[in-house]
Amino acid sequence: MSTENEGKAVPGDPAAPSAPPTPPVPPSAPPAPAPAPEAAATHPADGAGPQEPPTAHAAHAAHAAHTAPETPTTHAAHAAPAGGWPPPPPAVPSWGAPHAPVPPGPAAPRKRTGGLVAAVLAAALVAGGVGGGIGYWAAERDDDGISSTTVSSGDTPASFKRDPGTVAAVAAKALPGVGTIQAKSGGSQGEGGTGTGFVYDQEGHIVTNNHVVASAADGGTLSVTFSDGKSYDAEVVGRAEGYDVAVLKLKNAPKGLQPLPLGDSDKVAVGDSTIAIGAPFGLSNTVTTGIISAKNRPVASGDGSGGSNSYMSALQTDASINPGNSGGPLLDASGAVIGINSAIQSTSGGFGQSQAGSIGLGFAIPVNQAKNVAQQLIKTGKPVYPVIGATVNMNKEGEGAEIAAKGTGGTSSVTPDGPAAKAGLKPGDVITGFGGHQIDSGPTLISEIWTHKPGDSVEITYERDGKSAKTTVVLGERTGDS
Repeated sequence: MSTENEGKAVPGDPAAPSAPPTPPVPPSAPPAPAPAPEAAATHPADGAGPQEPPTAHAAHAAHAAHTAPETPTTHAAHAAPAGGWPPPPPAVPSWGAPHAPVPPGPAAPRKRTGGLVAAVLAAALVAGGVGGGIGYWAAERDDDGISSTTVSSGDTPASFKRDPGTVAAVAAKALPGVGTIQAKSGGSQGEGGTGTGFVYDQEGHIVTNNHVVASAADGGTLSVTFSDGKSYDAEVVGRAEGYDVAVLKLKNAPKGLQPLPLGDSDKVAVGDSTIAIGAPFGLSNTVTTGIISAKNRPVASGDGSGGSNSYMSALQTDASINPGNSGGPLLDASGAVIGINSAIQSTSGGFGQSQAGSIGLGFAIPVNQAKNVAQQLIKTGKPVYPVIGATVNMNKEGEGAEIAAKGTGGTSSVTPDGPAAKAGLKPGDVITGFGGHQIDSGPTLISEIWTHKPGDSVEITYERDGKSAKTTVVLGERTGDS
């Protein structure tokens, strides 16, 4: 409501209703007293029907005809000339002034007159506050079903508890067993990074990614900080570059460490709920959620050209994973570890641990594989890899994994008397299936091989001279990352 005209007289309404012509009055005849009540009763704007008793709605109607609040002197500007139509309304006193006497009307019936005069007075006297008046009236009467839209909330129960199995409950139980790893190299620059790891056993072993601790593996320093704020120095027990798994041990492991329970990654299904815990961009103890969006996703953490690249047949999740989440646990809905968060797909292209943010494509090493690697590292400090004894082309994709014509340094691509040779494979054969999984490239084949253990018998489907055939290979082993 505008307040620009408050305290000032408002000009007369130029759109007053027209009136029928009034016969001229002889000059000698004194003007008759203005029958204000009767004129008001027969005003065309009021209609000819019966009138309802004045209520606050009448005051509201009088107020609605104006664009700004009126002062009590405004009605005088609407008065018609003497003898004209409509006759002038009764004079309204100024605020605080005594009421002037109202001339008596003719002896006509005075039915509803007092009510109408009261309505006119109400319109003049309460125009400035009619909005508030109607609001108060509606709140008090509530006759028209008008009620407040305010909703009162109850008090929060003092005994509120989160049910077991909720994300909050799982996170609260798992967080004490997750640590943020600070790695610094032994060089003069002291370069390093931040990652995550989780408690593997009560002896103080921590499982994480190799790429988290690689910079500090030779002469650097490592520390692990838990959710309670306590920090412990750590040392590398063993690293597996190909698996991208490493095991640390706290130098002064405290009592009461809470190892995280390990699940079964082979039983994970697409659509299962996931919870990731880590330190994205250094923000420790961050919890994110999602689902398993795919399984057996072949992922190379490098460019897939060989060397020290890491390969995995990964669990894919849309839980938010960013740099710093690496090495942290991927949990199922029960709180069991089903994978180690290791890589993300970024819009910059390629898999790896770049500084790009999450786009909902994260990859975790299945815990069944990571468990086998961790146990081997704790036992011997060195990784053991299953092999087929053949060199495959790592650059071709889409047609399987082709056994190269020559091996490294011109040697045979099929190791004499090795697993592939015993299975009847030859250079030029294209492996299209391994253990029931389709193979479309060399990295995919390695990812599938490394989900097994040395000594496992696996069925292979291959093509030779345009013909498909099958054979069974017994996997050999290789120790170390050389």
